[in-house]
Amino acid sequence: MKGSEMILKTLMDHGISESFGYPGGQVIPLFDAIYNTGGKFNNILVRHEQAAAHAADAYARAKGTIGVAIATSGPGATNLITGLATAHLDSSPLIAFGGQVPVALLGNDAFQESDMMGITLPITKHSYQVESPTR
Repeated sequence: MKGSEMILKTLMDHGISESFGYPGGQVIPLFDAIYNTGGKFNNILVRHEQAAAHAADAYARAKGTIGVAIATSGPGATNLITGLATAHLDSSPLIAFGGQVPVALLGNDAFQESDMMGITLPITKHSYQVESPTR
């Protein structure tokens, strides 16, 4: 099973069936996996990554469930920050997925690499950077 499929299976196992996101290079496998669910999981396409975070936050508040936002690496992921901070300050349940450069390129100032762990640690309950399917 691919990592993108694991993510969707886990979300769906917890009753989450929708996300708000904007596709980009590093998250295309996740969007492909969403497409391959045959409509069991839907992404609401936004026009800007910041809108994804704010829409996921509003969705969580209105529906009483968890909101999900998706953005690609670099500036795409950093565009989630204001929405993440808002959700955190108001204790709104939000999960955000941001793409990242390949693990071998981390810390090398690769194209569209951003320190999302450093940026998000102060404004989220938990931040994780997946470096392998087993940890």
